[in-house]
Amino acid sequence: MSDEELMEGQEPEEGAQAVPDQDEEDIQTEWLGEEEWGDEEDDEELAEKEVPAFIDNGDGTISDPRNKLMWAKSDSFAEFKYGINWFEAQDYCESLNEKEFAGYDDWRLCSTEEAKTMFSFTKSSVDKDGSEIHIDEVFAPEGGHNTWTYVEKPDYHQYAEKFSYVTGNEVWEHKDNEYSHVRLVRDASEREDYEPEWRKDTKKFQR
Repeated sequence: MSDEELMEGQEPEEGAQAVPDQDEEDIQTEWLGEEEWGDEEDDEELAEKEVPAFIDNGDGTISDPRNKLMWAKSDSFAEFKYGINWFEAQDYCESLNEKEFAGYDDWRLCSTEEAKTMFSFTKSSVDKDGSEIHIDEVFAPEGGHNTWTYVEKPDYHQYAEKFSYVTGNEVWEHKDNEYSHVRLVRDASEREDYEPEWRKDTKKFQR
């Protein structure tokens, strides 16, 4: 009797499973999570894109919801029509707080890093001389091309840092320099986080 006949005569043991011929079986591999790979972004990144860089509040202030800051829409040149030194910038700040400009009394000079958040080479406006500066057009045009900061030079307190909206660079400037300007800022972390109108509408429902 041949081997083939012997194999046909044998019955599979009870409970045994037949092994399929792998040459005839179509093997398919499914990658779990494949749809999640690629260009999909995190929810936080998508939410960040929805938040505008600057919002005109209509009261002489500009909100920066991404950095939780509120800026004065105009700088010191709008009031004085000339440059001021660092000490005069402090006095200007104090006067706006005494007046409670836009309802707030906590205006201050910005830091260098905060000044940088206003600057972008993709933005374009004009300063008092008609020259290009790189800040968002939501801010009042024809102001100064720089701003004093509160940052003082270590061991040389007669110098403070000034930021240029033309070049995007910071420089140490003597505090008595009268060819500078200041744009005031305040912390706005206590304000509600920005939400687009469509998201607010989705929260409305009838009980």
